[in-house]
Amino acid sequence: MTTHATTPVSTHAPAYASPADVAAHGPYGPGRTDRPGPLYPFQGRITAGGSGEYPAEPGRYHLYVSYTCPWAQRVAIVRDLAGLRDVVSLSYVDDDRDARGWAFRERRGPDPVNGFTLLSEAYDATEPGYPGHISVPVVWDRRTKRIVGNDYAVIPFDLGTAFAEWAGPGLDLYPADLRDEIEVLDEEIARDVSQGVNLVARASTQEEYERRRDQVTAALDRLDARLAGRRYLFGDRLTESDVQLWVVLARFDLLHNPLAGISERPLTGYPNLWAYARDLYGIPAVRETTDFAAFRVPGRPAPSGDGPVRIEVAPHEADWHEPHGREALTGEHV
Repeated sequence: MTTHATTPVSTHAPAYASPADVAAHGPYGPGRTDRPGPLYPFQGRITAGGSGEYPAEPGRYHLYVSYTCPWAQRVAIVRDLAGLRDVVSLSYVDDDRDARGWAFRERRGPDPVNGFTLLSEAYDATEPGYPGHISVPVVWDRRTKRIVGNDYAVIPFDLGTAFAEWAGPGLDLYPADLRDEIEVLDEEIARDVSQGVNLVARASTQEEYERRRDQVTAALDRLDARLAGRRYLFGDRLTESDVQLWVVLARFDLLHNPLAGISERPLTGYPNLWAYARDLYGIPAVRETTDFAAFRVPGRPAPSGDGPVRIEVAPHEADWHEPHGREALTGEHV
């Protein structure tokens, strides 16, 4: 297949941001994530068939992602599973950030498209003086030199549906006969698991903390039961719902559970979910976009006033290469 999305080799030395320095610049968040208005304001959509402001074209779009962010990894996995490595290019920001936001440093490589040192430069190029949240994933348009969208919830759908004309051998992660069901399950996973783990971490009272963590553990129980007799969430077909669930499961024992104090039961304590997660990890598009070292636990704030007393959960190192034993459950070859 002809390679469309490669970036011209630069003859200049790569440009990098200085190391993240919270003492000098402050932490990321205040003044960015707490502003009024939408958190993800760039809502452009890539469309099929040559229509719209941003029609799907090979080589036109670039993804800025992060190894640490589950939403960004979800986009990276969908791009690879859909057969778009040669159609939509991709690069990574550094794992660490201060008040300046995501940056490009030697650990993850330079910005191959614009030579930016800070991702905020992409936001400022799109909206001069942009004051809001600097998030990943980001879809960048090489032609107009601006951000198309930063809404993590819709980018995977556009990647999985709009580029079929140029995609290499890949999977249909949004099969037409399952789209309504995928949408319903995606909403459940997002509400009760993907966003649920963060809501537990942010709970400000004991009552809220207990309620939020019960919601997450109940969802994990439901999903574990659902996977008892099927290889993927929709039986023998891998879909985007599997990708959304996997990026949270991969971080559960190392990040979400130790940070938030969700459950005494680690992912490895859910027999079907744990085998399913290992099964998906064997897929190259999943394994090659995963760096477990990036799932570090930040310091848990001490409770104050009426803040919740959380259960203590230590990070749990699991063997992701342990045989999963799910071969008997039929599923499409990946």
